[in-house]
Amino acid sequence: MTLKYFRFKGLLLKERWLHPAYVGIDSRGIIHYLSDVIPQEAIAFETVEGFTLPGFQNAHSHAFQYAMAGLAERHDAGTRDDFWTWREAMYQCALSVDPDQAEAIAAMLYTEMLRCGYTHVAEFHYLHHDKHGKHYHNLAEMGERMLAAAHTAGIKITLIPVFYQQGGFGKEPEPRQRRFISKTIDEYLHLVDDTAHAVSRHPFARLGFSVHSLRAVKAEDILKTVEQGPAQIPFHIHIAEQKKEVDDCLAQWNERPAAWLLKNLPVDERFHLIHATHLNDDELNGVLTSSANIVLCPSTEGNLGDGFFRMKDYVHGGGKWCIGTDSHIGLDPLEEFRMIDYRQRLLTHQRNTLDGNGADYLIQAEIENGRKAMGYTEENYFAIGQSLDAVVYDATMPLLSTTSFKNLLSTIVYAAGAATPYGTLVDGKWIIKGQHAHMPDIRKKFSAAIHTLNNR
Repeated sequence: MTLKYFRFKGLLLKERWLHPAYVGIDSRGIIHYLSDVIPQEAIAFETVEGFTLPGFQNAHSHAFQYAMAGLAERHDAGTRDDFWTWREAMYQCALSVDPDQAEAIAAMLYTEMLRCGYTHVAEFHYLHHDKHGKHYHNLAEMGERMLAAAHTAGIKITLIPVFYQQGGFGKEPEPRQRRFISKTIDEYLHLVDDTAHAVSRHPFARLGFSVHSLRAVKAEDILKTVEQGPAQIPFHIHIAEQKKEVDDCLAQWNERPAAWLLKNLPVDERFHLIHATHLNDDELNGVLTSSANIVLCPSTEGNLGDGFFRMKDYVHGGGKWCIGTDSHIGLDPLEEFRMIDYRQRLLTHQRNTLDGNGADYLIQAEIENGRKAMGYTEENYFAIGQSLDAVVYDATMPLLSTTSFKNLLSTIVYAAGAATPYGTLVDGKWIIKGQHAHMPDIRKKFSAAIHTLNNR
């Protein structure tokens, strides 16, 4: 078997930096050689002046919302704006995009994710029907557009069709939610089945399933969804993002959202709880005991005014978490890490609020738990038999070129920023190296879609 070899200036393993790092991959991008010793059989190798980290996992994405990023930030004096008023702008965006536009927007978004170092995205997909709320002939039409966009961009995707049934606790769906709605559990499971068939045709894609939130599906159908849905794949759900959601749940079910979830569902490590901003002590301890994973979306949570997740308590209890970009107001994973840490510093007036060395902890938690959110189980950053999915940071940048390996990861996480990636590899292929190979066409289609929407 003929291998292609890379020589990286440094490559981050779970325990240490490997430097220099020689990596040999086969034609599928699978690692067969990984060492700091030059391979004897190598005739030539590609030398990369970069420091290499595992590609990041973006565990929560609503791709269509990228079309409105930055557009809900103008506030007239004397008015009140919060999550619930922001939703009105989101609904308008959701009602505007057709399948071609949705695909073009997602392809541009996924390309930008790759540029920032994400190599896998979990698409929390609820834009199912046409603009009138009618089913497409293919129930998975819009999901297939997300798969097509991921293929164009070159990113791996876990497609998560979302069950969205009603307009709030005990409320009929609102007209502006019509594109989201599956009326019955059977209709939703049909959608999951059609989506599974679509996913099975793409080696870069995996399947998840979901209930949008407790407010969006009847209680009995939430229970049936988990009971009747696929048993071995990730389950994602928004939970306790807003105080109003907590209050409405208490009024309707006499339980707080996370308490109801923990009491009524078999919450375990395949549950991925989005946001979980408002947890009391019992709920936080219940999530810790369950081994569920919390998906934090710091830039979006900050933008929407959700509140502060109890990160310090959760981390010190051994909690599992990863990150997502949600509404895509921010796309830099390093910024998400810094926001997680700095919020705790501001709240506690301390600088070491995480578990041990901050950069090491942030990277390890994101990689291990992010992969689980995607449906993967590998915990090694890089290993023989794994795909070479990586973000490479430019080793010639002034700060990085002058930093010891002891301080390198901290410098990348806290001081490098998204401007420094050298490139991004997926399955051993450079998807981003300078510019995406298909950027002109991706950008042209994105620009045409936005021009037609006329929303910017």
